[in-house]
Amino acid sequence: MLKSLRVQNYALIQQLEIEFEKDFSTLTGETGAGKSILLGALSLVLGSRADSSSISIQSDKCIVEAIFDIHSYNLESFFKENDLDFENETLIRREILNNGKSRAFVNDTPVNLPVLKDLATKLIDIHSQHENLELNSNAFQLNVLDSAAKTKEIVAQYKNLFKRYKEELQLIENLKEEARKAEADFDYNLFQLNQLSEVKLEEINLPGLESELQIINNAEEIQQNLGICFSYLSEGEINLLDQLKASKQSLERIKNYYPKADNFIQRIESAFIDLKDISSDIEQSVSNLEFNPEQAAALKETLDHIYSLLHKHKVESISELIERKNFYQQKVSTRESFQIELTILEKKNTQTTGELQKLAKQLTEKRKQATKVFTQRIVTQLAGLGMPHAAFEVEVTTEEAFNDSGCDRISFLFSANKNQPVQNISKIASGGEISRLMLSIKAILSENTALPTIIFDEIDSGVSGEIADKMADIMKQMAANMQVISITHLPQIAARGMNHYKVFKIESNHTVSTHIQKLNAEERVVEIARMLSGKDISKEAIENAKTLILS
Repeated sequence: MLKSLRVQNYALIQQLEIEFEKDFSTLTGETGAGKSILLGALSLVLGSRADSSSISIQSDKCIVEAIFDIHSYNLESFFKENDLDFENETLIRREILNNGKSRAFVNDTPVNLPVLKDLATKLIDIHSQHENLELNSNAFQLNVLDSAAKTKEIVAQYKNLFKRYKEELQLIENLKEEARKAEADFDYNLFQLNQLSEVKLEEINLPGLESELQIINNAEEIQQNLGICFSYLSEGEINLLDQLKASKQSLERIKNYYPKADNFIQRIESAFIDLKDISSDIEQSVSNLEFNPEQAAALKETLDHIYSLLHKHKVESISELIERKNFYQQKVSTRESFQIELTILEKKNTQTTGELQKLAKQLTEKRKQATKVFTQRIVTQLAGLGMPHAAFEVEVTTEEAFNDSGCDRISFLFSANKNQPVQNISKIASGGEISRLMLSIKAILSENTALPTIIFDEIDSGVSGEIADKMADIMKQMAANMQVISITHLPQIAARGMNHYKVFKIESNHTVSTHIQKLNAEERVVEIARMLSGKDISKEAIENAKTLILS
């Protein structure tokens, strides 16, 4: 419920603070006193568009704060989802600067307007005559019927399942698109894969192949120079190995009387062994070397193919080519897996569709069952509001396609006069008729739906006498389940409130400011007498006011 409202520097309101009570409260004041201004200020904390022109001329900033008692509204999950601190008494603050910028806070945490508006719908319902257009909304009509049919749990199940159903359809469509693309690219991907598979890339040593081709292409020169080297080492008339042998023999002749000779002999023996091994390896290499044109051509063809692949795929190494090969392999394999995955998804979606159809059917049945009692109650309410010949029907049309609330389209049909056929509410011109119909609907809604606070903004315009009494009775009955505040010009309604607030203007120093106060018993009698007789309050008006309050 709305516990308090504080307004600073908004239009004619310089400073205003008021606490509200539960049950049924009425708010009155002379025309132009500022009731609409007060409602405009409240609308700001509910997410309405900010207008810097509404800021008091002498101020740089407008502030509106409202405190709501929300302990029984089950809003903990909403606060958690939006990363807000939950408090049983929640403070909403809106600040509007004279440059047009605005800020909003919930329990001192900054929030954007969509979050604020979403929260506001769960806290308060401001109903005025221009909002009667809401009756034309299929969504509103459906919510009203669902409230009467008590389908809240089934609707919640359906919405969760419908969300999954839409997600599955989107997945299927995405997969089909990917499959179409994979099919269109299959030949290209397969060609690339086959080309990369012609060479066993995993077994390729590119530097080794390049070196091998170099050796084969230069085999004759290599043989010639190795032969020369071999000759120097061991074959010539004066070869290196023979000279080392001779050197060793010379040193052995002097080792008995020249101790250093042993060290030289050992070093020469080591060098002799190494050079002999080198000579043997060179001899073996010379015998193994030959120019093989076929082998050279094959190697050149392999290397040319690899160079071509590197250039084509714009990479620099065999490992990168292997990565490209694996990529095309995955693309080719994916085409086959798409159909398997698609079959699984479509089977799952068929099951979801079946479950959705069952819930939609249950909703349709419950809605149709509820229409009879609901329409009878509306007609009874309207009769009490001075429309004895009113007719009201609910048309439930079931469609094949799912929507976010089932398969039903709801239409409210109405006729205010005797022997006139019912027609769609959108074709009704009378604002008074629509106001009474809407009041009847809201009264029934309040019994089945948690509407925390409702404010009626002069919904009683154009009615009087017995009808005004009946409207007051309905509002008071609604107040048994919720907080009801009625902004009214009718003394009959003002007198029925358990709490009475008056809006008034004060002129001083060439300025005008709007104020509000809660009336005590005596002040209330005077205010209702004013509403009955005008500024010149007679004794009869005072007595009449007392009678209205006690009735």
